[in-house]
Amino acid sequence: MAKPKAIGVSFDKVKAVALALPEVVESTSYGTPALKVRGKLMLRLREDHETLVIRTSWENRERLMSIEPEVYFLTDHYRAYPWVLARLSSLAPAVLPALIASAWREAAPKALLKKRGGA
Repeated sequence: MAKPKAIGVSFDKVKAVALALPEVVESTSYGTPALKVRGKLMLRLREDHETLVIRTSWENRERLMSIEPEVYFLTDHYRAYPWVLARLSSLAPAVLPALIASAWREAAPKALLKKRGGA
């Protein structure tokens, strides 16, 4: 019998994955824990402490929300910005590395991307 897919991650796990990327540091944003690359926000914990705010591309945001609407969503505040929200309790740990690497690429300055080969 196949083992069910593990669901749900903590912000500590998100932080561990993100801090392994080049020049990512812990910070705050809107009074909540955040991760930034060279001062630019790449993701943060929302005020409810249950939702992750993730920098993304417009195309990736639409793809994520259409594939897993129970995990990825928007509020009116984020509609005009290239961000997506993710429910930590529904996020599969296996997707974290790619999701966070994508947020890093969106936030990292071009010089850092070039230096690191896009990571």
